[in-house]
Amino acid sequence: MLGDVFSYLTDGSNWSGSTGIGTFMVQQLLLTVTALLIAMVLGLPLALYLGHRHHGGTLAVNVTNVGRAVPVFAVLLVLALGPVGSEQFGPYGRAGLATLIALVLFALPPIITNAYVGVVEVDPGAVEAARGMGMNGAKVFSSVELPLAMPVVMTGVRVALVQVWATATIAALVAGPGLGRIITRGFANHRTYEVVAGAVLVALGALVLEATMALVQRYADPMRRARVSVTRSSPTAVGGPR
Repeated sequence: MLGDVFSYLTDGSNWSGSTGIGTFMVQQLLLTVTALLIAMVLGLPLALYLGHRHHGGTLAVNVTNVGRAVPVFAVLLVLALGPVGSEQFGPYGRAGLATLIALVLFALPPIITNAYVGVVEVDPGAVEAARGMGMNGAKVFSSVELPLAMPVVMTGVRVALVQVWATATIAALVAGPGLGRIITRGFANHRTYEVVAGAVLVALGALVLEATMALVQRYADPMRRARVSVTRSSPTAVGGPR
């Protein structure tokens, strides 16, 4: 079976066309990135503001976490059969809008939770020192709280990205776009190798996205850049006393 999987993935004809691997991969990546960006635009400003104010964040986190208890497939099914429908939605494919809404709702909890917790747990001493230097609230947030909270915030974004990529596979259950179409097609045609190939593609995609976000998180961390800058600018003693 592994040989059949390898042959399937290395056959160029399986990658081309409107029902090829390439099209489904582009659809899933487009869905994932779009859903993540929308969730960040909706969730990050609110969570960061509530974390800065230390007020109302617990309620917001608990409300968004309720979404984790609701099966994504149930939300997707309701949307696909409801007013959103399962019609073609531009480059996102059939049921693309329903899939996109469901993925955004799924991406919000880790983004909001990590952003709020990251700001709230910033060292109070650093915040008080900044206020003692005459910084106003906005300056404290941009110069102290956000840089210190950035690793936790980016971790939430990274978790959301991988979760959304993997979950986008279920869109195929309502005839939606993405790599899940390969898996459902394999089941329908009793081709186990095709099912395994689809699962391998989803797993490899998740690993690539995880590694990419880890690099982005590493180089986007302002505190890391500050430490590297200080290290490079520090004089190195040569030939000290023995």
